[in-house]
Amino acid sequence: MPDYATDRTFTNYVHSHLALPIIYKSLNWIPVPINEVSAADLDINHGIDYLFQKNGNLISVQERFREEQYRNYSDFTIRYRRDDSKSSNRIKSEYFKMKADYFVYGITNCKKDKITNCEGFIKYAVIDIKQVYHKIESGEIIILNNGKQKCTMANNKMECPIKFNRDRSSSFFPIDISLLINHWGPDAVLVQKGFA
Repeated sequence: MPDYATDRTFTNYVHSHLALPIIYKSLNWIPVPINEVSAADLDINHGIDYLFQKNGNLISVQERFREEQYRNYSDFTIRYRRDDSKSSNRIKSEYFKMKADYFVYGITNCKKDKITNCEGFIKYAVIDIKQVYHKIESGEIIILNNGKQKCTMANNKMECPIKFNRDRSSSFFPIDISLLINHWGPDAVLVQKGFA
């Protein structure tokens, strides 16, 4: 069973102690303060965790961080559907509501239960999520229930499988960051470390 309190503590710590000084500072993105009510609305209804500013432009970000045991994976996941939800407005998940400009994904050099040992990222990527969505809409990335474990390239298109959580409560799909970089470069991934 996921421990949401531990997950939230880990995510908040990584954002403050690693992402801000390592990723966002290098991009010259300046954090924009958001009050608690607006932050909750942005997260729940728009898939946005943080806002930044650069040269007068507002930049919205969704973040996801994993602990070091995921170092061998090259994909990030997007929550897709909750078909068994009793609430009709909760069936469509993150994929259908995300309005963020960028998806920031990182794998830290520590474990969740030892966050004070976190010193950096083994891997990270700043993914242009609007480009990913555009490629899904244009058919360059295909999301399909094909029973595979990871994304593959076929006929110059990335095919990514729909997968289900163990309890079948929801589905999700991976997007392979290395394939994004190799096939679409900086159009899809603004900056990265460890994926290419």
